[in-house]
Amino acid sequence: MLALVLAQGAAAQERARVYIQIEAQPSLSEAETSLRGYASALSDVNGFVLGGGWYGIALGPYEPSEAADLLRGLRQQGRVPGDSYLAGESEYGRQFWPVGADLGSSSGTSGTSDTEAPVAQSVTQVPVTSAPLGETGALPEAPEAAEAPVAAEADPLFDPETPAEARRSEAGLTGEDRRMLQVALEWSGHYAAAIDGAFGQGTRAAMADWQRENGLEVTGVLTTRQRDMLLGQYNAVLEGMDMTPVRDDRAGIAIDLPMGAVARDRVESPFVIYGSGGVEGAQVLLISEPGDRDTLWGLYEIMQTLEIVPLTGERSRRNDGFVLTGANSRITSHTEVGLQDGQIKGWTLVWPAGDEERRARILGRMQVSFERLPGVLDPAQVSDDGQALDLVSGLPVRRPRDVAAGFFVDGQGAVLTSAAAVAGCGRVTLDGGHVARVVQQDDALGVALLRPDAALAPRGVARLRASLPRLRSEVAVAGYPFGGVLSAPTLTFGALAETQGLGGEERLARLDLSASAGDAGGPVLDAGGAVLGLLMPRGDAARQLPEEVAFATDAEALLAFLRSAGIRGSESAGEGVIAPEDLTDVARAMTVMVGCWD
Repeated sequence: MLALVLAQGAAAQERARVYIQIEAQPSLSEAETSLRGYASALSDVNGFVLGGGWYGIALGPYEPSEAADLLRGLRQQGRVPGDSYLAGESEYGRQFWPVGADLGSSSGTSGTSDTEAPVAQSVTQVPVTSAPLGETGALPEAPEAAEAPVAAEADPLFDPETPAEARRSEAGLTGEDRRMLQVALEWSGHYAAAIDGAFGQGTRAAMADWQRENGLEVTGVLTTRQRDMLLGQYNAVLEGMDMTPVRDDRAGIAIDLPMGAVARDRVESPFVIYGSGGVEGAQVLLISEPGDRDTLWGLYEIMQTLEIVPLTGERSRRNDGFVLTGANSRITSHTEVGLQDGQIKGWTLVWPAGDEERRARILGRMQVSFERLPGVLDPAQVSDDGQALDLVSGLPVRRPRDVAAGFFVDGQGAVLTSAAAVAGCGRVTLDGGHVARVVQQDDALGVALLRPDAALAPRGVARLRASLPRLRSEVAVAGYPFGGVLSAPTLTFGALAETQGLGGEERLARLDLSASAGDAGGPVLDAGGAVLGLLMPRGDAARQLPEEVAFATDAEALLAFLRSAGIRGSESAGEGVIAPEDLTDVARAMTVMVGCWD
């Protein structure tokens, strides 16, 4: 009797052993690759069939108390994933690693008959540091599973965890764990409510639908194995992305980042910049700065000028935060920022276009894991490299494809410019921020009339002089010869050379003036500030005219064009001469930068 009791006690103790579950893979080849990596650095590495096409990687077996201490230490050292957990032997099916283990056995008793031996007791666990390879360097072929009855494969859908036990294990989940399950249920098409970590009726119904779809017992409560299965399905596409919890105490942010795709670059307040690593075009910003609502809204406007925030996408702003999304042929960008207790914090994910499934998984992990910590970036922390004119905190500012000039012709912001300046543009802007559209165009005359989407109140409106002054009179053109580097127009001075074109064109005036591409479309002014014409772009590149030769469509033709568009236009007879500084003020009040965007 005593011997029987001792034997039963030893068997019960043996069955009480647990494993540290560290990973699950959707294919045997992926599992074997991962196992080789773990086995080169850890002991007691095992591979098991989980059922449903999944393969588990676990350490053990160990006594429960020993396993808990070991798991805690491995997590702290970063040697196993942060979501590793303890699992009973009954969780596992046939063992296929290490090579030489009893491949005809199963580590669990679930689904076995009374005559089937618990497989785990027949498996000899041997600490390993590397996997033995065949002569070719590949793993030897495993014997066929038919050599011995396999309990888990006989009924792969059997789950030993009861609904009551599932609820108890569920109660130990963190808020992030619970939100992550909702994200995975949303991805699977079963959940469409808030990602809040609260398991209400909507979440329970989604869990039940997922169980039903996967041929599992429908309870509305996921067991430990089912949670792993759901998250395994969701995260399968993230292989190689190395989603890693990152804690940045200077920025005061903790978040999971795809460190297999990006690498930390530098700090340029208010950004911690992670540039492309393993995935070309991928980028992450951590955003952190002190400030109030005005600072928040300023950041909202600034972010939209960056190349990494494409123009097409959702823009939503509220009193305590904003969301920016954008997409073009190259990238998709998503930014979330919030204001709390005088600190502005958030993040941006930039991902290459055409990889939406993986981007969506990474985005979900970042949204769920984002956490505010004490601390905020110092606003003065900007390097010399981050202060170039075409950069904001080290990030390139989005710039138009081409820049030209135009000038206001009425009090509501209508602009006259060169037709060539707006040809083939996906979008046209005035002074960088005001979207405009072409309302009338005359290709023969070479001019176009623009109307801003929102009415503007220009500081000055052009006065057009129909009669040209005497030849050799001084003239000036206002434009942007430096491609928009300077926000204010620049005046270039010259003289009226002829009242017609080289071919005798009556609607053109020839100028002795060295103009650049950014001056095209700008007003040509006389010494009193009246507009004599609109500067044309330089002609056919095959004809190399002298650099100081330029042409302008004369004011008389411009007035006729404006009247055909329903704009009367303001006329001038040409009054005297004004001081150069006054001429500059007149020109700057009426001249506007015309941006042509792809």
